[in-house]
Formats: sequence, structure tokens, C-alpha cells
Amino acid sequence: MGGRRGPEFDGIERLIVVNQFALVQTTGFVGLPSDLGSRNDRAIERALDESEVVIIGWGVSNGFESRKEFVLEVLRRMQGKRLYKTSQHPSRGRYDGFIQPLDL
Repeated sequence: MGGRRGPEFDGIERLIVVNQFALVQTTGFVGLPSDLGSRNDRAIERALDESEVVIIGWGVSNGFESRKEFVLEVLRRMQGKRLYKTSQHPSRGRYDGFIQPLDL
């Protein structure tokens, strides 16, 4: 496999990406309850359940506190996951220091 990656990804063969909202909008997004959806909640729960390694990549300026708490609460109920977060929004990715441990 090409590219540079950290040891936290050794043995990882599959990547599941989910969004905290059912709808994606690039500008002016306000995160209304109608943008959530129970199907999206189940997709998030299923993806987290199937994952060994979880990376929370919403960055430091995500203002959707109740949505973040939903995701973190799902993770708190699960055991044996390797948890990480990104130091910035994923669109600002870099090699050094981008993936950091997440403590719940």
C-alpha cells in the first residue's frame, strides 16, 4: 500500500466514513433536527459498531454540541475501540500530529 500512515492503522483493510448529519451542505448549514434522521443515527451506530479504529474528524470548530454528544455517547457504550480524533477539520489534513488519541 502506498502513502505514509501511522502504526495505528496497521492491519486496517476497510474504511467506513459517516457524516454526523444526514444532509451535507457546504455553506450556510445550520444543522436543524430535520437534517439528522433516524436512518443516519442507525448508520452511525452501525459503522461505529463494525469498526476497530474510530477517528472523529469534525475538527475543532464544530458547533453542533448535541450532535457531537450523540456520537460520543454511542462510543462510550462500546468497548475495545481504538479511538482517535483529528487535530483539525479533515480537509486540513497533514501527516504530523493530525491523528491524536481520543479520551472519553
